[in-house]
Amino acid sequence: MTSAPLPRLLTEVPGPRSRELARRLRRVESPHVTYLSSDFPIFWDRAEGCLVTDVDGNTFLDMTAAFGVASVGHSHPHVVAAVQAQSQKLLHGMGDVHPSEVKVALCERIAEFVPIPDAQVILGQNGGDAVEAALKTAILATGKRGVLAFEGGYHGLTYGALDATARADFRAPFLPQLGRFTSHLPYGGDLLAIEARLRRGDIGAVLAEPIQGRGGIVVPPPGWLAGLREICDRTGTLLILDEIFTGWGRTGRWFACQSENVVPDILCVGKAMGGGLPLSACVASRPLMACWGESRGEALHTSTFLGNPLACAAALAALAVLEGERLPERAERIGAELAEGLRRLQRSYPTLIRDVRGRGLMLGLEMASPELALQFVPGALAQGLIVLPAGDGRVLEFVPPLVVLPDQIAWCLACLQKIFEKFFTHSPA
Repeated sequence: MTSAPLPRLLTEVPGPRSRELARRLRRVESPHVTYLSSDFPIFWDRAEGCLVTDVDGNTFLDMTAAFGVASVGHSHPHVVAAVQAQSQKLLHGMGDVHPSEVKVALCERIAEFVPIPDAQVILGQNGGDAVEAALKTAILATGKRGVLAFEGGYHGLTYGALDATARADFRAPFLPQLGRFTSHLPYGGDLLAIEARLRRGDIGAVLAEPIQGRGGIVVPPPGWLAGLREICDRTGTLLILDEIFTGWGRTGRWFACQSENVVPDILCVGKAMGGGLPLSACVASRPLMACWGESRGEALHTSTFLGNPLACAAALAALAVLEGERLPERAERIGAELAEGLRRLQRSYPTLIRDVRGRGLMLGLEMASPELALQFVPGALAQGLIVLPAGDGRVLEFVPPLVVLPDQIAWCLACLQKIFEKFFTHSPA
């Protein structure tokens, strides 16, 4: 039996080519887009499975799945083959005018997987697109502009999604242009208070993540999501679930809402669905989607690249891999092993690690302070480990590809141990 491929560093990190590319990028990209410093970032050259190789030839273990996108692994051969085959036939179609066959096939496949019966789909290119389509569906169906979302929630940065996103640092510069139709309450908070807010009558939809991702891997109390569903039923409010991060097996179920047998009115999905290509979807039942009416030749919500053939082909291949390799079930099993390893670290360093939380392969390690976590990220990179912060910066995300191997998990935990030993030496007990 061959051992799993592991990280291998050939230069200092970042290496000379990464540093040179950083200098070049600084000259031509808006300065607010990519964070550039002496110890961050590396520039990716290629990736396979759970490993990323940078332009200097250094290989890293990716515990981010590239923002949760690479759930089937980077450059999965089935996805690559599907893209290659499609690229020889049709690169671009006219998605809402003269669609491609592969768009039809993907919409049918999505409808088969989602928990919503008799589902219909609006395709997009990213998570923000899916949320925008969901918000538009909600006002068309209810006639109410109000939306209830939750503190810590992240739903995208396009203007409708940004109005629902709770982070003040993202919202503040653009408040004069936001619609301000969203109210926010504590995530996982008092259901009676939520119901009281909805009974004012101005809210048409509730928008929630079953587990908050960018908000810090926050899991609501057991029964909270089911309670939210019941409240929406009692008050005639639509329930929109943002499963852009949690969907497609990340938490050990195809969709995180299935852990509480909750069926949303509208479901937003993306990230892992595209297999590495930009793709998202807003999904609702046929009766609910009827609020849009029939197209008369000019769609109310569309885009140039709607149903892009390459992305649709990649998605069909990725969904086949997720199903054929039983990756949701694997995420539950491997995630339990990773979570136990992280808890062992917490027991060893209780002053540095406050909490380990999450579900499946969506785990968070809450550090004692944002400063410690933000110091940890480039420190891990220098050892060959890619991790990212979440929440207010104090939570380290562990959301690897669902194909991560046991030896790679063991290497990750050993690497973390080495880094914590360094921090522990220099940190007060």
